[in-house]
Amino acid sequence: MTQDRNEQASPALSRIGLAVLGAAAAGVGLAVASELLGRDAERQVPADGHFLDVEGARLHFVDSGSGRPIVMVHGLAGQLRNFTHSLTAMLEGEHRLIAVDRPRYGYSTAKPGTEPNLRDQGRLLARFIDKLGLEKPLVVGHSMGGAVALAAALHAPKKIGGLVLLAPLTQVLDQAPEALRLLQRDSRAARAAMARLFGVPVGRLGRRVNEAAIFAPDPAPEDFGTRGGGLLALRPHTLDAAMYEVGVSKDDLEAIVPRYGELKLPVSILFAREDNLLDPDLHGRRTAREIPGAVFEEIEGGHMLPVTHPEACARVIRATYARVKR
Repeated sequence: MTQDRNEQASPALSRIGLAVLGAAAAGVGLAVASELLGRDAERQVPADGHFLDVEGARLHFVDSGSGRPIVMVHGLAGQLRNFTHSLTAMLEGEHRLIAVDRPRYGYSTAKPGTEPNLRDQGRLLARFIDKLGLEKPLVVGHSMGGAVALAAALHAPKKIGGLVLLAPLTQVLDQAPEALRLLQRDSRAARAAMARLFGVPVGRLGRRVNEAAIFAPDPAPEDFGTRGGGLLALRPHTLDAAMYEVGVSKDDLEAIVPRYGELKLPVSILFAREDNLLDPDLHGRRTAREIPGAVFEEIEGGHMLPVTHPEACARVIRATYARVKR
């Protein structure tokens, strides 16, 4: 009887073993595909700037034009080409423009072994401005880059001349916007599975759909993946960084928001009425009321203002710089 039981158990164990081997093989295949797709993104969107070591981080940036300086900080899973796609060409004849990849995005790296949150990145941005020898630059922050710009101004108010916040994240959110809900992962294991296995292949297949949702109701440019740097979002380490930031943004903003009344520099906030990611009333109007002297403006369009509405962005930047004390 014992032999019969063993004979019955053997096929079941074999099936389990095959299933485990199959799952492992699928995982390896997805990991390899993710890495190859990430390398393909880097081939299509190579580094095109300079590098500067700042407190253990290595920051990639482009530096163009001449005149009074402007530092540009991109949003979640973005990259400096979000600004060079359309906006910087409108200002190069008037200003020195520095667009920087935030740590773990584009071609910037964080200090080994660290995951800098938004406040850490604000401090790092202030140090970056110091190391470049910039005198009271205007800092332009888009989306989550707006939160980093605010953190930098609160950390080092005397080093920054003013802020222009383009569709910025400025208030506490209990959960990610619907278009970014897939990036909300609470555990490191869940982040790793999404970033290393599923996220890149699925994201590459659905890239156009995702871009349409982020840009809506504005059309996403056909060249956003390359000229706008969008393809660099679809790399394992970039997805991991984005999921981490979504997870820590609530704590960061809970620390930042109560301090808005301390800001004593020119601040302008530009939003589009149909923004599909962030609420203009919450992150624009409300924040403008909390920052002394802040100016709020609303236009037609969607979330990706530096790409789709560069003229409006340039106009607000010029108007804000006119308020910056020399």
